[in-house]
Amino acid sequence: MYKQTAKLKLLTGLLILSLPFPLLAQRNVKQTTNKFSAYLFAYFTGNGKDEEAIHFALSDDGYHYKALNADQPVLSSKTISSTGGVRDPHIMRAEDGKTFYMVATDMHVAVNGWKANYAMVLLKSTDLINWTSNIVNIPKNFREFAKINRVWAPQTIYDPVKKKYMVYWSMRFGEGPDKIYYAYANKDFSGLETTPKQLFFKPDNGACIDGTIVRKDGKYHLFFKTEGKGAGIQEAVSDKINTGYVWKDKYLDQTDDAVEGADVFKLNNSDTWILMYDVYMKGKYEFCKSTDLQNFSVIDTGISMDFHPRHGTVMSITDQEKQALKAKWPQTVKMNNPVLKGLYADPDIIYSEAKGKFYLYPTSDGFDGWSGTSFKTFSSSDLVNWKDEGVILDLPKDVSWGKRNAWAPTMAEKKINGKYTYFYYFCAAQKIGVAVSDSPTGPFKDSGAPLLDHFPETITSGQQIDPAVFTDPQSGKSYLYWGNGYFAGAELTADMMHIKPGTTQILTPDQTFREGCYVFFRNGKYYFMWSEDDTRSPNYRVRYGTSDTPLGKIEFSKDNLVLAKDEAAGIYATGHNSVIQIPGRDEWYIVYHRFNYPNGIKMGDAAGFNREVCIDKLEFREDGSIRQVKPTHRGIDPVVLDVKR
Repeated sequence: MYKQTAKLKLLTGLLILSLPFPLLAQRNVKQTTNKFSAYLFAYFTGNGKDEEAIHFALSDDGYHYKALNADQPVLSSKTISSTGGVRDPHIMRAEDGKTFYMVATDMHVAVNGWKANYAMVLLKSTDLINWTSNIVNIPKNFREFAKINRVWAPQTIYDPVKKKYMVYWSMRFGEGPDKIYYAYANKDFSGLETTPKQLFFKPDNGACIDGTIVRKDGKYHLFFKTEGKGAGIQEAVSDKINTGYVWKDKYLDQTDDAVEGADVFKLNNSDTWILMYDVYMKGKYEFCKSTDLQNFSVIDTGISMDFHPRHGTVMSITDQEKQALKAKWPQTVKMNNPVLKGLYADPDIIYSEAKGKFYLYPTSDGFDGWSGTSFKTFSSSDLVNWKDEGVILDLPKDVSWGKRNAWAPTMAEKKINGKYTYFYYFCAAQKIGVAVSDSPTGPFKDSGAPLLDHFPETITSGQQIDPAVFTDPQSGKSYLYWGNGYFAGAELTADMMHIKPGTTQILTPDQTFREGCYVFFRNGKYYFMWSEDDTRSPNYRVRYGTSDTPLGKIEFSKDNLVLAKDEAAGIYATGHNSVIQIPGRDEWYIVYHRFNYPNGIKMGDAAGFNREVCIDKLEFREDGSIRQVKPTHRGIDPVVLDVKR
């Protein structure tokens, strides 16, 4: 990302203005018609399938951004890259004012993991819509770099001395520290015409990646991420573009969380610079402002985006360019959250092997004091389009021991003696019952008595509510978890109708546990989720821990937040979730409820029983830890199942 000081010739030819703009060397050739009045944000969205691709978004003020093309890629990664994925796009305007260059990492983590990558992609356009591209494989082009194993986060800047475009990126040999290298692009920006040279390395041998250069007051400021003593943003400064950078051992990011992918750009017609970076372990972006590139203050409360970016860059554009982009890729984004029409909460989701569909089992919401008395289910083949299957259990009609407060159900599909049977655990009158059917859509027959109606041993307060059923894929055994104010779990009997005596365990992880437990299994670990705070609170949120056994001690870190409110998006009280894995794939989604949008936050306590169900992507880091989910209005795209029926 680069801001180049450009010379602007006015009609008199006498006045030269320095105009630094974000990520670019800009020449405003026609002041009256090409005034920069907007911003183009180029980014990718994640490590999942189809997420490593170039996306565009627009802003009029540099603070509020809306995605183009329904937040879908504007270029095909398979067409422009050698791996099928591109990351870390950097975009800039050329010195002629009408040509655009973009560079990106040629890497596809979704397919290859974090293995070595060797190439970058160079792209060129004259209209921001149609792009030519070329792949530059460093080891193949330069034998002296045959042993490198990383080519990450390239960017481009115009060198006014050489009058050429300098491409710079981070590169690593073996297990050594990442260093920043540079080379000059050829005339048509289709390759590199000089051998890469080292631009900067940290004197303490810490890694330096994701470099971005801007020019201010005759000096070049190189911002980069260091991983030596903390994953933060630092800078080095030089009088020359390609040498002499002096490291300033000071962190410029304004958070204790790990960050990467910094971009620095200058607001149009302003002395304010914006530093933005990817808080990648929390699944969010943070924006800061400065006038001296030394002292930054957080401005997140003034930022909004209707998309979830990863490592992107921003460039100033004209109104004419903005309109052309909007005409090609409209900003109308289909909002798939909430996923159900109407008020529902406490969603539990399953994939039915028998039916080859997803089924959602929520609390029917919108009743004062959570006073609903019936349950519905919904079916879908793609997690986006849901069919209302009607009422499957009505407390006054179907349940003799509890006629009120139909809350928080959970479902298990179990193959017993070659036949699929469905066990529906639900709350009625602050007790937990079980009903059975031979179909996921019912009708369900209640067992005739509560399954749980008293405290476990040692527990003296709370409620017997919020059941969650889990079948261990390793042993085939099924377990039930429950509790409000405490977290309990126990093994179910083989017929799924009773708690196996002597198996109940108290699993309460810490004081953050309130209710809404959920359990799933992935890569040898059992994940335990729970909701913190009160469902009537805007701060209702989801945390998690892990264990090596279904009823073992839950281990967790302080950084265990999975899902929380997004005030900028008007999303509050995100909690009481379930999780679904797409059959046959390591692809996961979180299903949860929130205050109804946009009125819930204005309703006071009543928001806690006027909720709606949403689905967003759930992602894991390489070590198995969960990335914090950013709740969205957009939701997810329809899922295409691989299952053949």
